[in-house]
Amino acid sequence: MSGGRMRRVDEAIREVLSDALAQGLKDPRIGFVTVTDVSTSSDLRHARVHVSVLGDEPERAATLEGLTSAHGFLQRRISAELRLKRTPELRFLDDDTVRRAARLEELLDDDA
Repeated sequence: MSGGRMRRVDEAIREVLSDALAQGLKDPRIGFVTVTDVSTSSDLRHARVHVSVLGDEPERAATLEGLTSAHGFLQRRISAELRLKRTPELRFLDDDTVRRAARLEELLDDDA
């Protein structure tokens, strides 16, 4: 697939997942989570879903476990809402960009 089409597929998957998470999953392990990015392989077999989770390390780990546990439900949601040749297998990854930026800002403030 072309780069533009893959970006549209990634964005569509991100929107479907964001909507599903906003409506809430029943798993109590899943805390406040934001889907920050989706990277789908060109053959649509796999999708890396980057999520930002509010909380400490145990809460982030629990949320990632909960999301992994709910991947079947989330894949069915994608399949129902998007017309894709195949529905990618979802793999959830912690996006620590916000935490790294906050730490960098903290370090810069300490030097001032």
